[in-house]
Amino acid sequence: MYDHHGRGGNVFGAFLFGGLVGAILGLLFAPRSGKETREILADRGQEYLDEAKDTYGDGREKLVEAYSTAKDVVAEKAVEYKDRVGEVAEVVKEKIDEGSHVVRAKVTELGKEARAGIKSGAEAAKSAVDVTGEKAKDALGFVAEKTGDPSAVPAEPGV
Repeated sequence: MYDHHGRGGNVFGAFLFGGLVGAILGLLFAPRSGKETREILADRGQEYLDEAKDTYGDGREKLVEAYSTAKDVVAEKAVEYKDRVGEVAEVVKEKIDEGSHVVRAKVTELGKEARAGIKSGAEAAKSAVDVTGEKAKDALGFVAEKTGDPSAVPAEPGV
């Protein structure tokens, strides 16, 4: 069986062609003179040609109308999407600005904490060096005392 779904144009064309062939055969076998038959064929041919031109013109008008409508819709959507992209870009910019302020504040805070930590560490290191120096001095003094060698006792700084 012939599947004609989705082939409206082909079916219509076949219908027209079949009608034309049937009309021609009917005229050829009709009991008329050759001149009458030719005139009838020319008239029918002209009718079919006019009908085909009308069908073409209607189809062309529908196509132009569909194109115009699609063009308008695309233009509207382009404007709509352009506006939407602008809105999204503005929101993204605001979020980036907010984020940079938060990051800047956090970096400043961490910098202050780091400086305080470094200062505290430096003071602890200095204190440890002082304590270690005192302990070393005491140890050398103890060694000098036990050995009786006064040269083992370190000199006081600045003396």
